[in-house]
Amino acid sequence: MNTPQVEVKVQPDYVPEQSDPERGKYFFSYTISIFNLSEAACQLRSRHWLITDGDGNKQEVRGDGVVGKQPHLGPGSVFTYTSGVLLDTVVGTMQGTYHMVDNGNHPFDVAIEPFLLALPGKIN
Repeated sequence: MNTPQVEVKVQPDYVPEQSDPERGKYFFSYTISIFNLSEAACQLRSRHWLITDGDGNKQEVRGDGVVGKQPHLGPGSVFTYTSGVLLDTVVGTMQGTYHMVDNGNHPFDVAIEPFLLALPGKIN
């Protein structure tokens, strides 16, 4: 059996109303769409994030599912969710891995390429 082909697209956004620049707190949301491009179903079981702020400080986040769910993705389907992260700097990056299983319960990983979190106008 072939491993399902899964594609991840990310749209980060700065959220000023949840940030406090005077205290050095910057909140970023990110909307993620997970596309199952194969003809077999799969399920997202857990996630692993590496978050790096502009000073190089790193934090790792691991947990079951995303936003409290372990979504099943049927053939050709998409699952979209929005979450967020609070940084102590105006820029940072996130990258990670989704740990998934195919419809035969065989595990596989989907890499989430690094994406930029930045206050508008801070990166040229």
